[in-house]
Amino acid sequence: MNRKAKISRKTKETNINVDLNINGKGKYKIETGIGFLNHMLEQLSKHSSIDINLKAKGDTHIDLHHTTEDTGIAIGEALKKASKKFVGIKRYAHAIIPMDETLTRVAIDVSNRPYLIWKVNLKVEKLGEMDTELFKEWFQAFSQAAGITLHVENIYGDNSHHIIESCFKGLARSLRTALEMDPRNKKSIPSTKGSL
Repeated sequence: MNRKAKISRKTKETNINVDLNINGKGKYKIETGIGFLNHMLEQLSKHSSIDINLKAKGDTHIDLHHTTEDTGIAIGEALKKASKKFVGIKRYAHAIIPMDETLTRVAIDVSNRPYLIWKVNLKVEKLGEMDTELFKEWFQAFSQAAGITLHVENIYGDNSHHIIESCFKGLARSLRTALEMDPRNKKSIPSTKGSL
């Protein structure tokens, strides 16, 4: 099954183009104008095996909020579009990701019922040029646009870079599993409702 999508999102604040392939190999080309966000989205692509080609231009002369949030929306919309109404997917997944001294747990339900639980505390206000409060904004925007229930919990850790990176890698590995085709139910929607 072809599970590709293209999304163009243009507002007065941002102009974003995303080309996404769920059945990819984790190839990426990410250009957001924000170095740390590029790094996290590269991790998302690589560890989910979802190919992501994303180019974003935003009003970063104001701050990084709009570009961060809107990349979450655009990737989420592309993922939802590429999912083909979630037919045949495994739907649920979780990952526990260690990164040096850090351990983070991510659990998802690809349910078309977006919800974010964010239990992540960071000790610094910035990573690179990014305000650390923007990471919750990205995950919130992504979960809403993708229609995913998403629980992210940093169990422990000291280094804020490691903590955030483990969150993105946890999301990546969870997406990889949840969006895999279920060999026992390739043509059905994983819900007693008959739709998600």
